[in-house]
Amino acid sequence: MAPGPAGRTPVFERRTTGGGAGGGPAEKVVALTFDADMTADQGPRAASGERFDNPELVTLLRRLKVPSTVFMTGRWAEEYPAQAKAIGADPLFEVANHSYSHHAFSSPCYGLPVVGKNAMTRDVERAFTAFRKAGVRNVVPYFRFPGGCYDDTALRALAPANVTAAVQWDVVSGDAFATDADAVAEQVLDGVRPGSLVVMHCTRSAAPATEAAVRRIVPELRERGYRFVKVSQLMQDGV
Repeated sequence: MAPGPAGRTPVFERRTTGGGAGGGPAEKVVALTFDADMTADQGPRAASGERFDNPELVTLLRRLKVPSTVFMTGRWAEEYPAQAKAIGADPLFEVANHSYSHHAFSSPCYGLPVVGKNAMTRDVERAFTAFRKAGVRNVVPYFRFPGGCYDDTALRALAPANVTAAVQWDVVSGDAFATDADAVAEQVLDGVRPGSLVVMHCTRSAAPATEAAVRRIVPELRERGYRFVKVSQLMQDGV
C-alpha cells in the first residue's frame, strides 16, 4: 500500500470489491485476525498465574487449517517467546505488530494509558525488536492500534517504523470479555461479507469464549462458500 498524504500510513479495513471477474459475484474471502494482547504493566498478573495466551485456540486453527494473522504485542512475545516463535514459524500464520505496550496511540481509548507523541514510533519499533529476540518469523509490516484508536499524529508515527498499513476491521466479534460463545459466533456470522476482516482475540483471560466461537464460525462460513485468507492475501487483488 502506498503512503498517504503528509506521510500518514494508510488504513486498511476490508477488501472493497463490487464483483468478481466478468461481472460475477464478489469472491467470498474473509480474514480472521487475532490480537495477542498484553499490556506492558501486566507482568505481575502473568506471574501470579493469569494467562494472556491461548494455545488451545492456536491448536484449533491449525487443526481446521485456517490461515490467520496474529497481531501481537511485544510484551506478549516477551512473556511467551516459545509460543510466539512457533506461531511465527508456522506458514499458516503471519505475525503483525500490535505495539509493545498496548497503550493507546490517541485518547480517549477505553481507559488505556496513552503513549506520548514522541514515544509512538519507538513503541512500535520495540515490538519488532521483541519479535526478533523471540525468533519470530513470518512478520509482516502491518500495525493494529490498541483499541483501534488513532489520529493523524499516530498514523504519521508508523512510517518511520517501516509500517506499510494500519489494519482495522469491519466485523467486531465482540469476544473481548465475552462468556457466550454462541453470541460471539452469531455476531461474526451476521457481519461477514465478501472481503471482510474480523477482529478477535488470542488471550484466555480476556476472551475466554473465542476458541468455542471459532469452532462454530469456521465450518459455517465454509458452508457458505467462504475461504479464509491472511490479511496480506486479503490486500492483494485477485486472491
